Amino acid sequence: MPQILFYATDKPYGEFSNFSRHPTELDGLLWPTSEHYFQAQKFAGTPHAEELRQQPTPMLAAQMGRRRDLPFRSDWDAMKDEVMMTALRAKFTQHPQLRELLTGTGDAVLTEHTNNDRYWADGGDGTGRNRLGELLMELRSELRGEG
Repeated sequence: MPQILFYATDKPYGEFSNFSRHPTELDGLLWPTSEHYFQAQKFAGTPHAEELRQQPTPMLAAQMGRRRDLPFRSDWDAMKDEVMMTALRAKFTQHPQLRELLTGTGDAVLTEHTNNDRYWADGGDGTGRNRLGELLMELRSELRGEG
């Protein structure tokens, strides 16, 4: 089965990265990237969420979202995959060219390829969970009207 590796936003399929600059409207607000939305949800209901939404780059949003001196919502581990899917669904339905790119990947296995992450990506060596890739493939089927 073919595989599509993605990570850097300036490389092929970089649009699949949460750092890609595709503003998305969610919860009545415009989010600069899906990374901004995802990271802010760790602090939903606190002023930190809005502070995070205002970060000038997705990297700064990610860094703020990874801070351990800010209190995460108590259900974060249970909710993070659902929050990610909400962000992806909004991004790929609000930008028709992204929907087309995703649904045009056939049955390829989508893999976020980086050694920076073992949960959302493949860990760089294929042993990571690749949850982002899995959620994108799930969304691809959904957008095609399958299953």
